Amino acid sequence: MTDETGPRLTHLDAQGQAQMVDVGEKAVTQREAVARAMVQMQPATLRLIMDGAMPKGDVLAVARVAGIMAAKRTADLIPLCHPLNLTHVAVTLTPASGQDALLIEAVVRTNGPTGVEMEALTAASIAALTVYDMCKAVERGMRISEIRLAQKRGGRSGEIVLEA
Repeated sequence: MTDETGPRLTHLDAQGQAQMVDVGEKAVTQREAVARAMVQMQPATLRLIMDGAMPKGDVLAVARVAGIMAAKRTADLIPLCHPLNLTHVAVTLTPASGQDALLIEAVVRTNGPTGVEMEALTAASIAALTVYDMCKAVERGMRISEIRLAQKRGGRSGEIVLEA
């Protein structure tokens, strides 16, 4: 959104106070966002995860469910996010090619007046934190990094691909 002085932050009112954006007049369209995160670790830690041998249990399954749950609760966590009726949430965790790391990808969809970027970013972030929590007894030096929006579709801005 812009005004006569240039771009305007829609989460601020005319007095500069935080506000929830009014999306009541926006068109309902199908919207999708893809977010990613990386958890880097020692090769032995990754092996334990992939072999299903981590002492706390199936890291991949628990992190997947945690990411899905987080996407559904984003409006409870981020103050100005709208509660959304999500139609799809998928979280995948795969070994990153050529690295001792897990790549996490969250895909979120809705049919609504506002996008799901924050839901996808929340899902990827919480899945990464869950990996850390479930593996910290084996390795505390894991690094969570590269949390980012990769793609979004729908709404006024259409499709934006930041990475394939």
